[in-house]
Amino acid sequence: MTTRTAPHRLWRNTRYLTWLVSDTSKGLAAALFGFAIPLLALIVTNDPAQAGIIGGAGMIARLLMTLAGGVLADRHRRIALMLLGSVIGIVLAGGFTLLALGDALTFGSLLVIDVLLAARSGLFDVAGESAIKEIVPDEAMGRAQAANQGRDAALQLAGGPLGGLLLGVGGWLVGVAMTLCHAIAALTAWALGRQARRAGVVDEGAAQDDSAAPAARKPNAWAELREGFRWLFSRPDLRGVLLITTIINLGFNAAITTVIYALQQEGYPEFVIGTLSASIGAVMLVGAACAPMLVPRIRAGVLTIAGLAVVAGGAVALSTVAEPWAIALVLGASVLLLPSLNAAMLGYFMVATPSALLGRANSAAGVLAMGAMPLAPLVAGFGLAWIGREGTLLICAALCLVSVILAVGNRALRALPVESGWATHAEQFESA
Repeated sequence: MTTRTAPHRLWRNTRYLTWLVSDTSKGLAAALFGFAIPLLALIVTNDPAQAGIIGGAGMIARLLMTLAGGVLADRHRRIALMLLGSVIGIVLAGGFTLLALGDALTFGSLLVIDVLLAARSGLFDVAGESAIKEIVPDEAMGRAQAANQGRDAALQLAGGPLGGLLLGVGGWLVGVAMTLCHAIAALTAWALGRQARRAGVVDEGAAQDDSAAPAARKPNAWAELREGFRWLFSRPDLRGVLLITTIINLGFNAAITTVIYALQQEGYPEFVIGTLSASIGAVMLVGAACAPMLVPRIRAGVLTIAGLAVVAGGAVALSTVAEPWAIALVLGASVLLLPSLNAAMLGYFMVATPSALLGRANSAAGVLAMGAMPLAPLVAGFGLAWIGREGTLLICAALCLVSVILAVGNRALRALPVESGWATHAEQFESA
């Protein structure tokens, strides 16, 4: 006679809830700054090209530091890295607040603070993303990722209008809010560490670091980093998605940035621009509520292709509308399936990746998937200056359509199963 084990209930997992508060607080700080920095850059410089340079430099810094962050996450205690990253965030957000209060925000100062905050994210966010594998069991990972998508949608919903309201008072108030968010993230990361110690849990990064004798194993960051890339490229179930993700990220994010830059240049207030982020967040919140029902029932490959097709259609439609309300409707419709797509792909990735490699695999996948992201603000800024709004958006739409064509032709992507089959599907590639 067999007994059925009760499903893991995320909302009774105290460690997951503590992790979620810490990660959400850090995410809100990033959402506020991500909304404020392009508008502040445009206000200070009145030049979309210079604003694009600031945004692109920050993305490059984050990508480069993400590589180092993956090595750190697999060498050291991931929760301790979460705490350290939040403390550094407090310092940087406080410095931004002082610059804004002193009326010292210039092209140069915005460039420096954006690069520093982006580098902080690259170094320490991988640890937080990887820590969840030691907190949530595999059988609940899809639901955890769906919940995280709902959280991200709520941040998207609140970040734009809140950022617009704060920025309407002054950039310094955005800095104060960011500082408070990082303080909450630090406090809850500290609490999460205490909970882990009481439970006798040692995360994989710390265990790996402590078990390797210095005489037998001298740390080699480049070798460790190559191991993460080598493992990722050895997996046919994962590697084919990377190019597709890179292209769709570039196309859609460049389209959104183009719209934001164009509206600011046309004189729309920050709060109106912030409602665009709210429209995206509102629809993603609905999509996230549906994700726990879709991910267990629909193959991950099918969800991914459908989500990409909807995004591409939205990018095409953006080139035909100009009023803020119409743009908000198009952007909202474009992201309806994104929470399910992300929950399926991220959930499968977490189940398929060994914990000891998770930090480096996370950073490798992030760098490859977002490798072209620094080009998004540059495409938007220089595109608006050279060929105008409609031409730039058509280029963005073409990129999105290319990603859909590649996805439909990718056999490994099409073969990804529903949530209950992830572990079994991943096992067949372990010895490959």
